[in-house]
Amino acid sequence: MRTPSSWGSSLARFLLSFWLASVIIFVLMRAVPGNPARVSLGVNATDEAVAELSTQLGLDRPLLAQYFEWFGGFLRGDFGVSLASQQDITPLVWDRVQVSLILIVAAMVLALAVAIPAGMWLAQRPNAFVSGITQLGIAVPSFLVGILLVAIFAVRLGWLPANGWVPPNQGFGQFLAHLVLPVVSLALVQGAMLTRYVRSAIVDVMNQDYIRTARALGQSRREALLRYGLRNASLPVLTVIGVQLTTLVIGAVVIESVFVIPGLGSMLLQAVSVRDLTTVQTLVMLLVAFTLLLNLLTDVAYRLVDPRLKAAQR
Repeated sequence: MRTPSSWGSSLARFLLSFWLASVIIFVLMRAVPGNPARVSLGVNATDEAVAELSTQLGLDRPLLAQYFEWFGGFLRGDFGVSLASQQDITPLVWDRVQVSLILIVAAMVLALAVAIPAGMWLAQRPNAFVSGITQLGIAVPSFLVGILLVAIFAVRLGWLPANGWVPPNQGFGQFLAHLVLPVVSLALVQGAMLTRYVRSAIVDVMNQDYIRTARALGQSRREALLRYGLRNASLPVLTVIGVQLTTLVIGAVVIESVFVIPGLGSMLLQAVSVRDLTTVQTLVMLLVAFTLLLNLLTDVAYRLVDPRLKAAQR
């Protein structure tokens, strides 16, 4: 189990990891064989056209200058120009970020809403059937769950749309209808895994001396758990939530393709298919930045839940 570090070291680790990730991603993108300008124009493009586009996009400049231009723009929220369309991708990226965040946050909220009460219930009343369901949920990938849900609720029953996306400002009812299946597909898998971790944490806490003391003083199992156990049980669960949010981001990339959702994942796959290296570079950096930010927020959450960690580091 990872031990939370001090505020300063957490922030320093985040900044260093963020910078190193930017360097690695930039170098890897430049290591891909082929001239990006020629790939963009096609194999029949003349050398003059390739040279003109390279100059226009700054591809003929020194690599160090290209890196600082890209990274500086990234920090300002300016994501540059697509090699495929030669258009500024910044507005499109921000639109896709909103879609992906809605999907990820909704899925995690639903997973926690199911996992916390289910894990607490299983810890106090073991049930082989429910435990088997959670184990099955861990084994089944989210995209397969999505396909099964579409086959049942969209194709057979016709209750929900099979795919697509409607922004909330264009009809909130349709927005929710299109959101249900992809969110449930992600949440079921994450919820099954979190349920088992919550159960394990609660069982461990219930065997502690302070819980037995509370029970000896006349408190019920539920009262002792709610009053003394939940905070301690939440510490290992917080670590797992941070890790699961990272896997949720990866799962969302696939789910967006399954349900034809215009998020970062579908944009990334499309950029890869046309070798739009500038867009791929920016989107991968966004996903890495989100993952690093989740790790930083996990450290912050530790201190909010257990102030003793802050006092121990003084």
